[in-house]
Amino acid sequence: MSASRVVVGLSGGVDSAVSAWLLKEQGHEVIGLFMKNWEDDDDSEYCSSRQDWIDAASVADVLGIELEAVNFAAEYRERVFAEFLREYSVGRTPNPDVLCNAEIKFKAFLDHAMRLGADCIGTGHYARVRAVPDDSMPGGMRHELLRGLDATKDQSYFLHRLTQAQLARTVFPVGELPKREVREIAERIGLPNHAKKDSTGICFIGERPFRAFLNRYLPTAPGPILDDEGRLLGEHVGLAFYTIGQRKGVGIGGQKSGSGEAWYVAGKDMGANTLYVVQGHEHPWLRAASLQASDAHWIAGVPPAQLRQGAKTRYRQTDAACRFTPSPDRSGGFELAFDQPQWAVTPGQSAVLYHDEVCLGGGVIAAAQGLQGPPALSGSQGS
Repeated sequence: MSASRVVVGLSGGVDSAVSAWLLKEQGHEVIGLFMKNWEDDDDSEYCSSRQDWIDAASVADVLGIELEAVNFAAEYRERVFAEFLREYSVGRTPNPDVLCNAEIKFKAFLDHAMRLGADCIGTGHYARVRAVPDDSMPGGMRHELLRGLDATKDQSYFLHRLTQAQLARTVFPVGELPKREVREIAERIGLPNHAKKDSTGICFIGERPFRAFLNRYLPTAPGPILDDEGRLLGEHVGLAFYTIGQRKGVGIGGQKSGSGEAWYVAGKDMGANTLYVVQGHEHPWLRAASLQASDAHWIAGVPPAQLRQGAKTRYRQTDAACRFTPSPDRSGGFELAFDQPQWAVTPGQSAVLYHDEVCLGGGVIAAAQGLQGPPALSGSQGS
């Protein structure tokens, strides 16, 4: 990339800070942009935005670059948080990081950067972009999203809804590096946040008790908790507050039965307001042989041509070999049939497809079919 003006999203973390330094070292004009995406209770112990702003300003000072703060809280609430609540209210478990990347970091932020005269934007994500010749694409080039070289930090899963236009204007400087080297660079050049702990969640939840937070926005609707033999074990507080595969916080820890193994959430019957639980991590109700996904997005603009793919149904899992079948009705959905049943496939999460190191895109899991499952759900895990 020739020397240009690059607006870098400085989050206050070490990855974006080193990204800005690397771009400056390459001769680019670098401008830092700090995004404020949440303000309902950002002065609480659970939201770190104030400290993140201080850290970002300190980094900009050390690097000698301009830093602007921009407030996207209204856009975030409308495009991300509203969808987050809607999905939980119907029993699904959404992934707000995926939507935030598509709607805020690579849309609202990108648009703002372009108004600042940027040629492109840079972020601290562990991913890569590769341009390959393709006469069917505008300009004769197709932009591919690749995994970050550090497999333990790869974030392409969260970026699978990016478009060709967005990828064409984005660089991921640390995507070529292992996290260990990123921290070493930060310490060597004297960045004040070189040892800062990685963020583990989205700001509006932070480290707070998740159920208490969700209860501020969604009503409780108690109902029965049943096991795989139909026995009543207790009462749940509302199906929105549980997710497939959940072990902690189910509320039946004192129940003794069968193997004595831990209890896991295995299904939800929204119509009967019933939560199903099973004992043991390897219980067959927790294994899905296939899934249906909706709202598909393909980075190349069209579904994959090959039927055999690898897929992730959750971040950090290894790719699962599967057969990909697009919906015949052209609804934008698809089905994945796995070679080996997958654990706790969760409606609302993303099913993301890969071909070797290339992230192809994906969709939102609508339903999963297990080898066995709660009778009321006809084998479907979730709603």
